[in-house]
Amino acid sequence: MATEDKNRATAAAILPLVGGAANVASIAHCMTRLRLGLHDRTLVDDEALKALPAVMGVVEDDTYQIVLGPGTVARVTPEFEQLVEKGREAAPAPGPGGPAAVSSDDLAAQGAAIKAQQKAKNATPFKLFLRKIANIFVPLIPALIGCGIIAGLNGLLVNLEWLPAVTPALAAMASGFMALIAVFVGYNTAKEFGGTPILGGAVAAIIVFPGVANIDAFGQTLSPGQGGVLGALGAAVLAVYVEKWCRRWVPEALDVLVTPTLTVLISGLVTIFGLMFVAGEISSAIGTFADWLLSNGGAGAGFVLGGLFLPLVMLGLHQALIPIHTTLIEQQGYTVLLPILAMAGAGQVGAAMAVYFRLPRNESIRRTIKSALPAGLLGVGEPLIYGVSLPLGRPFITACVGGAFGGGFVGLFNQLGDTVGSTAIGPSGWALFPLLDGNHGLGSTIAIYAGGLLVGYVAGFLATYFFGFSKDLLTEFNVSQEPAPSTIAATGGTTPSTTPPAAGGPDTPDPGTDPAKAPAGV
Repeated sequence: MATEDKNRATAAAILPLVGGAANVASIAHCMTRLRLGLHDRTLVDDEALKALPAVMGVVEDDTYQIVLGPGTVARVTPEFEQLVEKGREAAPAPGPGGPAAVSSDDLAAQGAAIKAQQKAKNATPFKLFLRKIANIFVPLIPALIGCGIIAGLNGLLVNLEWLPAVTPALAAMASGFMALIAVFVGYNTAKEFGGTPILGGAVAAIIVFPGVANIDAFGQTLSPGQGGVLGALGAAVLAVYVEKWCRRWVPEALDVLVTPTLTVLISGLVTIFGLMFVAGEISSAIGTFADWLLSNGGAGAGFVLGGLFLPLVMLGLHQALIPIHTTLIEQQGYTVLLPILAMAGAGQVGAAMAVYFRLPRNESIRRTIKSALPAGLLGVGEPLIYGVSLPLGRPFITACVGGAFGGGFVGLFNQLGDTVGSTAIGPSGWALFPLLDGNHGLGSTIAIYAGGLLVGYVAGFLATYFFGFSKDLLTEFNVSQEPAPSTIAATGGTTPSTTPPAAGGPDTPDPGTDPAKAPAGV
Protein backbone atom coordinates (compact mmCIF):
# COMPACT_ATOMS: atom_id res chain seq x y z
CA MET A 1 0.00 0.00 0.00
CA ALA A 2 2.90 2.33 0.77
CA THR A 3 4.18 1.91 -2.79
CA GLU A 4 0.72 2.67 -4.21
CA ASP A 5 0.50 5.81 -2.07
CA LYS A 6 3.93 6.91 -3.28
CA ASN A 7 2.97 6.44 -6.94
CA ARG A 8 -0.32 8.27 -6.38
CA ALA A 9 1.52 11.10 -4.65
CA THR A 10 3.94 11.37 -7.57
CA ALA A 11 1.07 11.55 -10.04
CA ALA A 12 -0.70 14.14 -7.89
CA ALA A 13 2.44 16.25 -7.73
CA ILE A 14 2.97 16.13 -11.49
CA LEU A 15 -0.59 16.98 -12.57
CA PRO A 16 -0.80 20.65 -11.47
CA LEU A 17 2.68 21.31 -12.82
CA VAL A 18 1.62 20.35 -16.36
CA GLY A 19 -1.39 22.65 -16.29
CA GLY A 20 -3.98 20.39 -14.65
CA ALA A 21 -6.33 17.81 -16.09
CA ALA A 22 -7.85 20.22 -18.62
CA ASN A 23 -4.44 20.75 -20.22
CA VAL A 24 -3.74 17.03 -20.79
CA ALA A 25 -4.78 15.84 -24.25
CA SER A 26 -3.21 12.35 -24.25
CA ILE A 27 -1.32 10.05 -21.90
CA ALA A 28 1.08 7.24 -22.75
CA HIS A 29 4.33 5.80 -21.45
CA CYS A 30 7.35 3.93 -22.73
CA MET A 31 10.12 2.17 -20.81
CA THR A 32 11.19 5.20 -18.78
CA ARG A 33 9.03 8.21 -19.70
CA LEU A 34 5.51 9.48 -19.08
CA ARG A 35 4.52 10.97 -22.46
CA LEU A 36 1.88 13.70 -22.39
CA GLY A 37 0.10 15.48 -25.20
CA LEU A 38 -0.62 18.98 -23.93
CA HIS A 39 -3.02 21.63 -25.14
CA ASP A 40 -0.94 24.54 -23.93
CA ARG A 41 2.80 24.08 -23.40
CA THR A 42 3.13 27.44 -21.64
CA LEU A 43 1.20 26.15 -18.62
CA VAL A 44 3.98 23.69 -17.74
CA ASP A 45 6.34 24.55 -14.89
CA ASP A 46 9.54 22.84 -16.08
CA GLU A 47 11.73 23.80 -13.14
CA ALA A 48 9.21 22.66 -10.54
CA LEU A 49 8.79 19.34 -12.38
CA LYS A 50 12.55 18.75 -12.47
CA ALA A 51 12.67 19.48 -8.72
CA LEU A 52 10.26 16.64 -7.87
CA PRO A 53 12.17 13.75 -6.23
CA ALA A 54 10.68 11.13 -8.56
CA VAL A 55 11.41 13.07 -11.77
CA MET A 56 14.78 12.39 -13.38
CA GLY A 57 14.36 14.95 -16.15
CA VAL A 58 12.05 16.25 -18.86
CA VAL A 59 12.35 15.98 -22.64
CA GLU A 60 10.53 18.07 -25.26
CA ASP A 61 9.59 16.17 -28.42
CA ASP A 62 6.33 15.54 -30.24
CA THR A 63 4.98 14.92 -26.73
CA TYR A 64 6.07 16.33 -23.38
CA GLN A 65 8.10 13.53 -21.76
CA ILE A 66 8.73 13.22 -18.03
CA VAL A 67 11.52 10.77 -17.19
CA LEU A 68 10.52 8.61 -14.21
CA GLY A 69 12.62 5.51 -14.82
CA PRO A 70 11.78 1.86 -15.60
CA GLY A 71 9.16 0.27 -13.37
CA THR A 72 8.15 3.56 -11.79
CA VAL A 73 6.62 4.97 -14.95
CA ALA A 74 4.41 1.89 -15.43
CA ARG A 75 3.00 2.37 -11.93
CA VAL A 76 2.64 6.13 -11.93
CA THR A 77 0.88 6.32 -15.32
CA PRO A 78 -2.36 4.55 -14.25
CA GLU A 79 -2.54 6.76 -11.17
CA PHE A 80 -2.00 9.83 -13.33
CA GLU A 81 -4.72 8.70 -15.77
CA GLN A 82 -7.20 8.29 -12.92
CA LEU A 83 -6.42 11.77 -11.58
CA VAL A 84 -6.84 13.32 -15.01
CA GLU A 85 -10.17 11.56 -15.50
CA LYS A 86 -11.42 12.70 -12.09
CA GLY A 87 -10.19 16.22 -12.75
CA ARG A 88 -12.13 16.41 -15.99
CA GLU A 89 -15.28 15.10 -14.36
CA ALA A 90 -14.99 17.63 -11.53
CA ALA A 91 -14.29 20.59 -13.80
CA PRO A 92 -17.10 23.17 -13.68
CA ALA A 93 -19.14 23.63 -16.81
CA PRO A 94 -18.25 26.69 -18.89
CA GLY A 95 -20.50 29.67 -18.44
CA PRO A 96 -21.10 32.59 -16.10
CA GLY A 97 -20.57 30.46 -13.02
CA GLY A 98 -17.31 28.84 -14.08
CA PRO A 99 -14.19 29.42 -16.08
CA ALA A 100 -14.60 29.74 -19.81
CA ALA A 101 -13.60 26.79 -21.94
CA VAL A 102 -10.22 27.13 -23.61
CA SER A 103 -10.83 27.41 -27.32
CA SER A 104 -8.44 26.35 -30.05
CA ASP A 105 -7.88 30.00 -30.90
CA ASP A 106 -6.90 30.74 -27.29
CA LEU A 107 -4.46 27.84 -27.24
CA ALA A 108 -2.96 28.86 -30.57
CA ALA A 109 -2.46 32.41 -29.36
CA GLN A 110 -0.82 31.33 -26.10
CA GLY A 111 1.41 28.47 -27.20
CA ALA A 112 1.95 28.61 -30.96
CA ALA A 113 5.38 30.21 -30.81
CA ILE A 114 6.82 27.70 -28.34
CA LYS A 115 5.26 24.70 -30.05
CA ALA A 116 6.53 25.81 -33.44
CA GLN A 117 10.08 26.18 -32.15
CA GLN A 118 10.10 22.83 -30.37
CA LYS A 119 8.44 20.79 -33.10
CA ALA A 120 10.12 22.31 -36.14
CA LYS A 121 13.28 20.32 -35.55
CA ASN A 122 11.44 17.01 -35.21
CA ALA A 123 8.64 17.39 -37.73
CA THR A 124 10.49 16.14 -40.80
CA PRO A 125 8.73 13.31 -42.66
CA PHE A 126 11.62 10.95 -41.97
CA LYS A 127 11.59 11.56 -38.21
CA LEU A 128 7.81 11.31 -38.08
CA PHE A 129 8.04 7.97 -39.85
CA LEU A 130 10.70 6.75 -37.42
CA ARG A 131 8.49 7.85 -34.55
CA LYS A 132 5.67 5.72 -35.92
CA ILE A 133 8.01 2.75 -36.15
CA ALA A 134 9.08 3.27 -32.55
CA ASN A 135 5.44 3.47 -31.44
CA ILE A 136 4.85 0.08 -33.04
CA PHE A 137 7.70 -1.74 -31.30
CA VAL A 138 8.06 0.03 -27.94
CA PRO A 139 4.86 -1.53 -26.49
CA LEU A 140 6.36 -4.97 -27.24
CA ILE A 141 9.50 -4.38 -25.16
CA PRO A 142 8.11 -5.57 -21.79
CA ALA A 143 7.18 -8.93 -23.33
CA LEU A 144 10.57 -9.18 -25.04
CA ILE A 145 12.32 -8.54 -21.73
CA GLY A 146 10.20 -10.98 -19.75
CA CYS A 147 10.47 -13.77 -22.31
CA GLY A 148 14.18 -13.05 -22.79
CA ILE A 149 14.94 -13.46 -19.09
CA ILE A 150 12.92 -16.68 -18.96
CA ALA A 151 14.85 -17.96 -22.00
CA GLY A 152 18.14 -17.19 -20.24
CA LEU A 153 16.98 -18.95 -17.07
CA ASN A 154 15.86 -21.96 -19.09
CA GLY A 155 19.21 -22.15 -20.89
CA LEU A 156 21.03 -22.06 -17.57
CA LEU A 157 18.90 -24.89 -16.15
CA VAL A 158 19.38 -26.97 -19.31
CA ASN A 159 23.16 -26.54 -19.20
CA LEU A 160 23.26 -27.48 -15.53
CA GLU A 161 20.81 -30.36 -16.14
CA TRP A 162 18.60 -29.10 -13.33
CA LEU A 163 14.80 -29.42 -13.12
CA PRO A 164 14.35 -31.33 -16.41
CA ALA A 165 10.62 -31.51 -15.84
CA VAL A 166 10.34 -27.72 -15.69
CA THR A 167 12.56 -26.64 -18.59
CA PRO A 168 10.08 -27.62 -21.36
CA ALA A 169 7.48 -25.37 -19.73
CA LEU A 170 9.98 -22.51 -19.49
CA ALA A 171 10.91 -23.01 -23.14
CA ALA A 172 7.24 -22.71 -24.11
CA MET A 173 6.88 -19.50 -22.08
CA ALA A 174 9.99 -18.00 -23.62
CA SER A 175 9.18 -18.97 -27.20
CA GLY A 176 5.42 -18.46 -27.38
CA PHE A 177 5.55 -14.69 -27.76
CA MET A 178 8.35 -14.76 -30.31
CA ALA A 179 6.45 -17.33 -32.37
CA LEU A 180 3.54 -14.88 -32.68
CA ILE A 181 5.36 -11.55 -32.56
CA ALA A 182 4.38 -10.86 -36.17
CA VAL A 183 0.72 -10.75 -35.12
CA PHE A 184 1.42 -8.14 -32.43
CA VAL A 185 3.51 -6.08 -34.86
CA GLY A 186 0.68 -6.19 -37.40
CA TYR A 187 -1.87 -5.14 -34.79
CA ASN A 188 0.21 -2.18 -33.57
CA THR A 189 1.13 -1.14 -37.12
CA ALA A 190 -2.49 -0.88 -38.23
CA LYS A 191 -3.32 1.05 -35.07
CA GLU A 192 -0.44 3.48 -35.59
CA PHE A 193 -1.18 4.10 -39.29
CA GLY A 194 -4.87 4.72 -38.73
CA GLY A 195 -6.44 1.39 -39.69
CA THR A 196 -8.40 -1.25 -37.79
CA PRO A 197 -5.84 -2.97 -35.52
CA ILE A 198 -7.42 -6.41 -35.62
CA LEU A 199 -7.31 -6.45 -39.43
CA GLY A 200 -3.61 -5.64 -39.33
CA GLY A 201 -3.11 -8.52 -36.91
CA ALA A 202 -5.19 -10.85 -39.08
CA VAL A 203 -3.12 -10.17 -42.19
CA ALA A 204 0.17 -10.46 -40.28
CA ALA A 205 -1.00 -13.79 -38.81
CA ILE A 206 -0.75 -15.29 -42.30
CA ILE A 207 3.03 -15.06 -42.01
CA VAL A 208 3.23 -17.37 -38.99
CA PHE A 209 0.45 -19.75 -40.08
CA PRO A 210 1.92 -23.28 -40.53
CA GLY A 211 -0.15 -23.83 -43.68
CA VAL A 212 1.98 -21.44 -45.75
CA ALA A 213 4.49 -24.30 -45.97
CA ASN A 214 2.22 -25.74 -48.70
CA ILE A 215 2.52 -22.63 -50.90
CA ASP A 216 5.16 -21.94 -53.56
CA ALA A 217 6.18 -18.38 -54.40
CA PHE A 218 9.07 -17.16 -56.58
CA GLY A 219 10.11 -20.74 -57.23
CA GLN A 220 10.49 -21.71 -53.58
CA THR A 221 8.28 -23.11 -50.86
CA LEU A 222 7.36 -20.61 -48.19
CA SER A 223 8.14 -21.34 -44.56
CA PRO A 224 6.12 -20.22 -41.53
CA GLY A 225 7.54 -16.99 -40.14
CA GLN A 226 9.33 -16.09 -43.37
CA GLY A 227 9.72 -12.33 -43.51
CA GLY A 228 9.22 -12.01 -39.77
CA VAL A 229 8.45 -8.63 -38.24
CA LEU A 230 9.42 -6.76 -41.43
CA GLY A 231 6.91 -8.77 -43.42
CA ALA A 232 4.26 -8.17 -40.76
CA LEU A 233 5.02 -4.46 -40.82
CA GLY A 234 4.65 -4.26 -44.60
CA ALA A 235 1.53 -6.43 -44.65
CA ALA A 236 -0.22 -4.34 -42.01
CA VAL A 237 0.64 -1.04 -43.72
CA LEU A 238 -0.76 -2.43 -46.97
CA ALA A 239 -3.89 -3.55 -45.12
CA VAL A 240 -4.41 -0.02 -43.80
CA TYR A 241 -4.26 1.48 -47.28
CA VAL A 242 -6.60 -1.16 -48.71
CA GLU A 243 -9.04 -0.60 -45.84
CA LYS A 244 -9.02 3.19 -46.34
CA TRP A 245 -9.61 2.75 -50.06
CA CYS A 246 -12.56 0.47 -49.33
CA ARG A 247 -14.03 2.95 -46.86
CA ARG A 248 -14.10 5.57 -49.60
CA TRP A 249 -15.69 3.46 -52.33
CA VAL A 250 -17.75 0.71 -50.69
CA PRO A 251 -21.40 1.70 -49.98
CA GLU A 252 -22.05 2.21 -46.28
CA ALA A 253 -24.68 -0.53 -46.21
CA LEU A 254 -22.13 -3.08 -47.41
CA ASP A 255 -19.12 -1.74 -45.55
CA VAL A 256 -19.26 -4.10 -42.58
CA LEU A 257 -19.13 -7.13 -44.91
CA VAL A 258 -17.09 -5.99 -47.90
CA THR A 259 -14.34 -3.83 -46.36
CA PRO A 260 -12.81 -6.38 -43.95
CA THR A 261 -13.13 -9.14 -46.55
CA LEU A 262 -11.36 -7.19 -49.28
CA THR A 263 -8.76 -5.91 -46.82
CA VAL A 264 -7.73 -9.40 -45.72
CA LEU A 265 -8.07 -10.91 -49.20
CA ILE A 266 -6.07 -8.34 -51.16
CA SER A 267 -3.44 -7.75 -48.48
CA GLY A 268 -3.19 -11.48 -47.79
CA LEU A 269 -2.57 -12.38 -51.42
CA VAL A 270 0.11 -9.71 -51.78
CA THR A 271 1.70 -10.87 -48.52
CA ILE A 272 1.80 -14.53 -49.54
CA PHE A 273 2.93 -14.03 -53.13
CA GLY A 274 5.24 -11.06 -52.61
CA LEU A 275 5.92 -9.58 -49.21
CA MET A 276 6.91 -12.79 -47.43
CA PHE A 277 9.59 -13.51 -50.01
CA VAL A 278 10.90 -9.93 -50.22
CA ALA A 279 10.85 -9.35 -46.46
CA GLY A 280 12.49 -12.73 -45.93
CA GLU A 281 15.36 -11.76 -48.22
CA ILE A 282 15.76 -8.41 -46.43
CA SER A 283 15.71 -10.07 -43.01
CA SER A 284 18.33 -12.57 -44.07
CA ALA A 285 20.47 -9.77 -45.47
CA ILE A 286 20.25 -7.86 -42.17
CA GLY A 287 21.42 -10.88 -40.20
CA THR A 288 24.18 -11.68 -42.68
CA PHE A 289 25.41 -8.07 -42.73
CA ALA A 290 25.44 -7.78 -38.91
CA ASP A 291 27.46 -10.99 -38.63
CA TRP A 292 29.84 -9.91 -41.41
CA LEU A 293 30.29 -6.42 -39.95
CA LEU A 294 31.34 -7.67 -36.52
CA SER A 295 33.30 -10.65 -37.82
CA ASN A 296 35.36 -8.48 -40.15
CA GLY A 297 35.05 -4.95 -38.80
CA GLY A 298 35.16 -6.00 -35.16
CA ALA A 299 36.81 -3.33 -33.04
CA GLY A 300 36.45 -0.64 -35.72
CA ALA A 301 32.74 -1.28 -36.21
CA GLY A 302 32.17 -1.40 -32.47
CA PHE A 303 34.12 1.84 -32.01
CA VAL A 304 31.95 3.66 -34.55
CA LEU A 305 28.65 2.22 -33.32
CA GLY A 306 29.41 2.86 -29.66
CA GLY A 307 30.60 6.39 -30.36
CA LEU A 308 27.68 7.46 -32.53
CA PHE A 309 24.80 6.09 -30.49
CA LEU A 310 24.38 9.09 -28.13
CA PRO A 311 24.15 11.54 -31.07
CA LEU A 312 21.65 9.21 -32.74
CA VAL A 313 19.54 9.31 -29.59
CA MET A 314 19.70 13.12 -29.53
CA LEU A 315 18.49 13.24 -33.16
CA GLY A 316 15.83 10.56 -32.66
CA LEU A 317 17.44 8.39 -35.34
CA HIS A 318 18.06 5.47 -32.96
CA GLN A 319 14.44 4.48 -33.52
CA ALA A 320 15.41 3.10 -36.92
CA LEU A 321 17.37 0.37 -35.13
CA ILE A 322 14.38 -1.10 -33.29
CA PRO A 323 13.12 -3.28 -36.19
CA ILE A 324 16.71 -4.38 -36.86
CA HIS A 325 17.16 -5.49 -33.24
CA THR A 326 13.84 -7.32 -33.34
CA THR A 327 14.71 -9.03 -36.63
CA LEU A 328 18.05 -10.25 -35.24
CA ILE A 329 16.37 -11.57 -32.08
CA GLU A 330 13.79 -13.36 -34.21
CA GLN A 331 16.48 -14.91 -36.43
CA GLN A 332 19.36 -15.66 -34.07
CA GLY A 333 17.80 -15.52 -30.61
CA TYR A 334 19.67 -12.33 -29.70
CA THR A 335 20.82 -9.03 -31.17
CA VAL A 336 24.58 -8.53 -31.37
CA LEU A 337 24.18 -4.77 -31.81
CA LEU A 338 22.59 -3.83 -28.49
CA PRO A 339 25.52 -4.74 -26.17
CA ILE A 340 27.79 -2.57 -28.33
CA LEU A 341 25.36 0.35 -28.39
CA ALA A 342 24.90 0.01 -24.62
CA MET A 343 28.53 1.09 -24.21
CA ALA A 344 27.39 4.65 -24.99
CA GLY A 345 25.72 4.66 -21.57
CA ALA A 346 28.97 3.50 -19.97
CA GLY A 347 30.82 6.40 -21.54
CA GLN A 348 28.11 8.73 -20.23
CA VAL A 349 28.55 7.40 -16.67
CA GLY A 350 32.33 7.79 -16.84
CA ALA A 351 31.97 11.34 -18.14
CA ALA A 352 29.56 12.27 -15.35
CA MET A 353 31.97 10.96 -12.72
CA ALA A 354 34.75 13.08 -14.21
CA VAL A 355 32.50 16.16 -14.14
CA TYR A 356 31.84 15.44 -10.46
CA PHE A 357 35.56 15.54 -9.64
CA ARG A 358 36.39 18.45 -11.94
CA LEU A 359 33.75 20.72 -10.38
CA PRO A 360 34.34 20.23 -6.63
CA ARG A 361 32.80 23.62 -5.74
CA ASN A 362 29.62 23.35 -7.78
CA GLU A 363 27.19 21.74 -5.35
CA SER A 364 24.29 21.97 -7.79
CA ILE A 365 25.84 19.90 -10.58
CA ARG A 366 27.45 17.46 -8.15
CA ARG A 367 24.08 16.91 -6.47
CA THR A 368 22.49 16.22 -9.85
CA ILE A 369 25.19 13.68 -10.68
CA LYS A 370 24.85 11.88 -7.34
CA SER A 371 21.11 11.51 -7.76
CA ALA A 372 21.27 10.48 -11.43
CA LEU A 373 24.29 8.18 -11.34
CA PRO A 374 22.47 5.06 -10.01
CA ALA A 375 19.93 5.35 -12.82
CA GLY A 376 22.78 5.79 -15.32
CA LEU A 377 24.46 2.61 -14.11
CA LEU A 378 21.18 0.77 -14.73
CA GLY A 379 20.95 2.11 -18.27
CA VAL A 380 18.64 5.12 -17.78
CA GLY A 381 20.80 7.84 -19.27
CA GLU A 382 18.41 10.77 -19.73
CA PRO A 383 19.10 12.45 -16.35
CA LEU A 384 22.85 12.51 -16.96
CA ILE A 385 22.51 13.50 -20.61
CA TYR A 386 20.04 16.33 -20.16
CA GLY A 387 21.13 17.39 -16.70
CA VAL A 388 24.91 17.24 -17.05
CA SER A 389 26.80 16.37 -20.23
CA LEU A 390 24.69 17.85 -23.03
CA PRO A 391 24.24 21.30 -21.45
CA LEU A 392 27.97 21.48 -20.70
CA GLY A 393 28.83 20.59 -24.31
CA ARG A 394 32.32 19.11 -24.24
CA PRO A 395 31.50 16.34 -21.72
CA PHE A 396 28.85 15.09 -24.13
CA ILE A 397 31.54 14.64 -26.79
CA THR A 398 33.93 12.95 -24.38
CA ALA A 399 31.09 10.67 -23.23
CA CYS A 400 30.79 9.57 -26.86
CA VAL A 401 34.54 8.84 -26.82
CA GLY A 402 34.04 6.57 -23.81
CA GLY A 403 31.19 4.78 -25.58
CA ALA A 404 33.39 4.32 -28.65
CA PHE A 405 36.16 2.61 -26.69
CA GLY A 406 33.67 0.38 -24.87
CA GLY A 407 32.02 -0.54 -28.17
CA GLY A 408 35.40 -1.25 -29.71
CA PHE A 409 36.23 -3.62 -26.85
CA VAL A 410 33.05 -5.67 -27.30
CA GLY A 411 33.39 -5.53 -31.09
CA LEU A 412 36.94 -6.86 -30.89
CA PHE A 413 35.78 -9.99 -29.08
CA ASN A 414 33.02 -10.45 -31.65
CA GLN A 415 35.71 -10.36 -34.32
CA LEU A 416 37.70 -12.96 -32.38
CA GLY A 417 34.69 -15.28 -32.34
CA ASP A 418 33.13 -14.53 -28.93
CA THR A 419 29.68 -13.25 -29.85
CA VAL A 420 27.91 -11.12 -27.25
CA GLY A 421 24.20 -10.55 -27.72
CA SER A 422 21.01 -9.53 -25.94
CA THR A 423 17.81 -11.58 -26.02
CA ALA A 424 15.66 -8.43 -25.73
CA ILE A 425 15.79 -4.72 -26.42
CA GLY A 426 15.23 -1.92 -23.94
CA PRO A 427 17.61 -2.25 -20.97
CA SER A 428 21.28 -1.39 -21.03
CA GLY A 429 23.99 -0.84 -18.41
CA TRP A 430 23.86 -3.29 -15.52
CA ALA A 431 20.20 -4.06 -16.30
CA LEU A 432 21.29 -5.89 -19.45
CA PHE A 433 23.17 -8.64 -17.60
CA PRO A 434 20.12 -10.95 -17.17
CA LEU A 435 19.43 -10.74 -20.92
CA LEU A 436 22.92 -11.55 -22.22
CA ASP A 437 23.52 -14.51 -24.50
CA GLY A 438 26.32 -15.62 -26.80
CA ASN A 439 28.01 -18.50 -28.53
CA HIS A 440 30.63 -19.43 -25.90
CA GLY A 441 28.72 -19.81 -22.69
CA LEU A 442 27.15 -17.34 -20.29
CA GLY A 443 30.32 -16.82 -18.21
CA SER A 444 32.38 -15.68 -21.19
CA THR A 445 29.55 -13.46 -22.45
CA ILE A 446 29.11 -11.74 -19.08
CA ALA A 447 32.87 -11.22 -18.71
CA ILE A 448 33.18 -9.55 -22.12
CA TYR A 449 30.19 -7.29 -21.55
CA ALA A 450 31.43 -6.33 -18.06
CA GLY A 451 34.85 -5.62 -19.54
CA GLY A 452 33.25 -3.35 -22.14
CA LEU A 453 31.41 -1.44 -19.43
CA LEU A 454 34.63 -1.00 -17.47
CA VAL A 455 36.48 0.26 -20.56
CA GLY A 456 33.60 2.66 -21.29
CA TYR A 457 33.62 3.99 -17.72
CA VAL A 458 37.38 4.51 -17.68
CA ALA A 459 37.65 5.98 -21.19
CA GLY A 460 34.72 8.32 -20.59
CA PHE A 461 36.21 9.43 -17.28
CA LEU A 462 39.72 10.05 -18.61
CA ALA A 463 38.56 11.78 -21.80
CA THR A 464 36.29 14.08 -19.81
CA TYR A 465 38.71 14.74 -16.97
CA PHE A 466 41.58 15.78 -19.26
CA PHE A 467 39.75 17.13 -22.34
CA GLY A 468 36.18 17.86 -21.27
CA PHE A 469 36.74 21.35 -19.87
CA SER A 470 38.28 24.51 -21.26
CA LYS A 471 39.71 27.09 -18.86
CA ASP A 472 36.71 29.33 -19.41
CA LEU A 473 34.32 26.48 -18.68
CA LEU A 474 36.09 25.63 -15.43
CA THR A 475 36.14 29.30 -14.40
CA GLU A 476 32.42 29.62 -15.08
CA PHE A 477 31.19 26.41 -13.47
CA ASN A 478 33.63 25.54 -10.71
CA VAL A 479 32.03 28.19 -8.51
CA SER A 480 31.60 27.92 -4.75
CA GLN A 481 28.28 28.84 -3.20
CA GLU A 482 30.08 30.30 -0.17
CA PRO A 483 29.19 34.00 0.24
CA ALA A 484 31.78 36.68 -0.45
CA PRO A 485 33.17 38.66 2.54
CA SER A 486 31.27 41.77 1.44
CA THR A 487 28.06 39.79 1.62
CA ILE A 488 28.83 38.74 5.18
CA ALA A 489 29.56 42.32 6.17
CA ALA A 490 26.35 43.53 4.57
CA THR A 491 24.33 41.07 6.64
CA GLY A 492 25.86 42.29 9.89
CA GLY A 493 28.44 39.54 10.14
CA THR A 494 25.90 36.72 9.89
CA THR A 495 26.88 34.13 7.32
CA PRO A 496 23.92 33.06 5.18
CA SER A 497 23.30 29.37 5.15
CA THR A 498 25.27 27.62 2.43
CA THR A 499 23.82 24.20 3.04
CA PRO A 500 22.69 22.94 -0.37
CA PRO A 501 18.99 22.12 -0.67
CA ALA A 502 18.00 18.49 -0.58
CA ALA A 503 18.17 16.66 -3.87
CA GLY A 504 15.09 17.44 -5.84
CA GLY A 505 14.26 20.44 -3.64
CA PRO A 506 12.62 23.56 -4.97
CA ASP A 507 15.64 25.86 -4.60
CA THR A 508 16.86 27.24 -7.90
CA PRO A 509 20.67 27.31 -8.24
CA ASP A 510 22.49 30.41 -9.34
CA PRO A 511 22.37 30.80 -13.16
CA GLY A 512 26.13 30.59 -13.26
CA THR A 513 26.06 27.10 -11.77
CA ASP A 514 22.99 25.69 -13.48
CA PRO A 515 23.98 23.31 -16.29
CA ALA A 516 20.78 24.08 -18.14
CA LYS A 517 22.04 27.67 -18.62
CA ALA A 518 25.34 26.59 -20.19
CA PRO A 519 25.85 27.06 -23.93
CA ALA A 520 25.64 23.67 -25.59
CA GLY A 521 28.55 24.39 -27.88
CA VAL A 522 31.19 24.95 -25.18
